[in-house]
Amino acid sequence: MVVIQPMNDFLIPMVVEQTGRGERGYDIYSRLLVDRIVFLGTPVDDTVSNVIIAQLLFLQMTDPKKDIHLYINSPGGSVTAGLAIYDTMQFLTCDVNTYCIGQAASMGAVLLAAGTKAKRYALPNARIMIHQPWGGVQGQATDISIQAQEILRLKDRINEILAKHCGKAVDTVAKDTDRDRFMSADDAKGYGLVDEVVKSRKEIPGLNENKETLKHETAKA
Repeated sequence: MVVIQPMNDFLIPMVVEQTGRGERGYDIYSRLLVDRIVFLGTPVDDTVSNVIIAQLLFLQMTDPKKDIHLYINSPGGSVTAGLAIYDTMQFLTCDVNTYCIGQAASMGAVLLAAGTKAKRYALPNARIMIHQPWGGVQGQATDISIQAQEILRLKDRINEILAKHCGKAVDTVAKDTDRDRFMSADDAKGYGLVDEVVKSRKEIPGLNENKETLKHETAKA
């Protein structure tokens, strides 16, 4: 049974499961966490970043050898918040499978590419976009100069990360991100942002078998 409960300005579904000890209720994101699924479906800011990082660390501590599945439908957002998620993904010992549903733009595209090699996926109608960081600065000339230097540093770092995970030269990525570059799922595969374009979970090796195991483990709880 699914119950819809309001939270802030959007609705969070509540899932109620029957167990041997009675009913157990979860919000939908907590229920997905049982199956080691983390969902990024908003712009990236410090609050969202902290929640995603906490979930990743929890799953790492629960089982450091079992894959984590990060689903992304995000227009991007804060570079520093996104890099915190990125560093956490690289810090973990378990593989992080990434999936683009809808869109992965800006920092969303960086996180998509940051998944474990050969385990990065996009659905057929997904849209991926890469570009350079941007920002507006006000204040004294010296402060503006300092902020501009920081933006350029972050730009170089993002280009280095994308080059590493896409298997491209940094100069090539720098040229490609000079303006917004939109890609289809197939284009993103050709660029190296994802490894496969999939229409069904049946196309992902081992995913269905893992799901059945998790169902069995949940039923025994």
